[in-house]
Amino acid sequence: MRTRLIPIALALPLALAACGQRADLTPPPGATLPPAPYGSEVQPTAEELLEPDVIAVPQRDAELRTKSEEREDDPFDLPPE
Repeated sequence: MRTRLIPIALALPLALAACGQRADLTPPPGATLPPAPYGSEVQPTAEELLEPDVIAVPQRDAELRTKSEEREDDPFDLPPE
C-alpha cells in the first residue's frame, strides 16, 4: 500500500504546479474594468492595474551607521506594566 502512495505523493505537487494560468488577464463575462482614473483619458489595462504604485512599494531609505554611537534618551521606551 505504501509503494502506491509514493508515486501519488510525488505526482500531486507537479499536477498542482501545472495549474497556473498562462493566458492574459481579462474581466469575467459581463463585467468591465474599473473606470479610468479622474483626469486620465486612457483606460488602464489589467496588467497596468496590477502594478503597485510607487507609494505602495517605497524604496528603503535607511542611513547605515558607520561607527558605534550612544543612543539618545527615548521618553517612549517604557518598561512593560
